[in-house]
Amino acid sequence: MKRNPITFITGGVLVIIFIMMLFTFQVRQTEMAVVTTFGKYSRSVTEPGFQWRAPWPVQKVYKFDNRIQNFERKFEQTTTRDAINVLITVYAGWRVADPQTFLESLNGDVLHAEQALEPLIRNMKNGVISQHGFADLISTNQADLKFDQIEQEMLAAVQGQAKTNYGLEVKFLGIKQLGLPESITSKVFDRMKAERQTRVKQFQTEGEKEAKIIRAQADSLANKILAEAKGNAIEVTGAAEAKASESYKVMQQNPELANFLFQRNALEQSLKDRTTLILDQQTPPFNMLNGPSVTAPANPPIK
Repeated sequence: MKRNPITFITGGVLVIIFIMMLFTFQVRQTEMAVVTTFGKYSRSVTEPGFQWRAPWPVQKVYKFDNRIQNFERKFEQTTTRDAINVLITVYAGWRVADPQTFLESLNGDVLHAEQALEPLIRNMKNGVISQHGFADLISTNQADLKFDQIEQEMLAAVQGQAKTNYGLEVKFLGIKQLGLPESITSKVFDRMKAERQTRVKQFQTEGEKEAKIIRAQADSLANKILAEAKGNAIEVTGAAEAKASESYKVMQQNPELANFLFQRNALEQSLKDRTTLILDQQTPPFNMLNGPSVTAPANPPIK
């Protein structure tokens, strides 16, 4: 009886697949693996691809997700260096860095990993916060805050123990929420108000100082301008008095001419705005309007 070639081919393919399943395994891009032989660690696989192995029960493969896992602590109370209680929520991101240590210490369980990280992060957080004052966390002055420094100190403190004890790499760690217990909230607000008042007084003092400097500069400039103006006025007055003195000498030599010029000037000033006046014709200086009878004296020779 002839057998169908397709049956042989199908059977051969199935045998090959079965052998491959027994003697190989695949590690994906998002995975890493640990191979054990008779229950003891054999090797770690951190690169993706196909790998050879002995069939079970000789060797067994444990696979772990190597992507970053998020972890968040609940709102907990801790104490600052100056004995003020604060409430802090901390978050972290971790991944498996050493699959052998992760398997041996935590049985390769993510839940166990978070349970191990919880007290570790809590202790490190309390230790770091206890070394910093309350003003490093809450302050009206932005320059006094040290959030970044505190987060870096907590991260550095956690990373070493997490990797050594559990084979975990903590990639980042930060403060998500910061609060105050109700019992000290009013005290903190009073302290913040006092800090604000101190800054207000500081700004007022600096403003008054600047105002005094500006006023002093303005007074100095005004005094300088007034002194220059007075000097110019004295100079102009002196020149005018010299000119007037020359004119007085001429007027003293011919009083009639002086009287005539004064009356003519008064007449011009009174009539230049089309003024209507009803006066006696003999009233000086309007008697000059009577006609040729009023004549200006001839200019005397200048001696």
